[in-house]
Amino acid sequence: MNSHEIDYKIIGHDVQLVEIELDPAETVIAEAGAMLYMEDGIDFQARMGDGSNPRAGFFDKVLSAGSRLISGESLFLTHFTNQGWGKKHVAFSAPYPGTIIPLNLPDFGGRVIVQKDAFLCAALGTKISITFNRKLGAGFFGGEGFILQQLDGDGKAFIHAGGIVIEKQLNNETLRVDTGCIVGFETSIDYSIEQAGGLRSMVFGGEGLFLATLRGTGKVWLQSMPIRKLIAELSPAGGNARKEARGGLLDNLLEG
Repeated sequence: MNSHEIDYKIIGHDVQLVEIELDPAETVIAEAGAMLYMEDGIDFQARMGDGSNPRAGFFDKVLSAGSRLISGESLFLTHFTNQGWGKKHVAFSAPYPGTIIPLNLPDFGGRVIVQKDAFLCAALGTKISITFNRKLGAGFFGGEGFILQQLDGDGKAFIHAGGIVIEKQLNNETLRVDTGCIVGFETSIDYSIEQAGGLRSMVFGGEGLFLATLRGTGKVWLQSMPIRKLIAELSPAGGNARKEARGGLLDNLLEG
């Protein structure tokens, strides 16, 4: 189906939200729990599937919901519809601090590949499915990036990233990135996981054993602070905790 034409406004800088403006009978779909506020007249329902195929039967909906479970997402998507008169607004926020990226899917050939937890909301008519990286090394060694989400449609979709967003345009080039820092890329980009370097660099470099390699021509979106790194640094056993606990020689002398 053709996607609903929705208007939007991004609010905030370091911690952003997106406010969607719906005309009567227009619908936006979102991840469960993403809604921040909505105006009177907007009705919401949790449904299996994204609603992009109105003729989909029960089995198709169960299959679609099952694929979302595989990717670690909620079984349901929430559909928000303006049932009132005049324009109404509903806002969505990301589950952790960061930036929201608006995507006009026709600008990218109607399809974008994103990390499995990057999708936030989209106009009704957008198809959300999972896709597997064809190179098994991505699953066994990369950790992230083996199961990806595919967004198809002719409308607007919104994804979120941790920290700030870096948008890169590759022109038959190669870019090597920490596996957790990729938010999304165009389908013209080839994505694989490769060894980070020599044995010494892999063990002592602190960049991990493997890096994601992006090749080709197209756009790539990166995030400066993936949630995995943020949780690791804030945890009791994280790097910041070790820095606080490990005093230098001057600290030891002063404390003594």
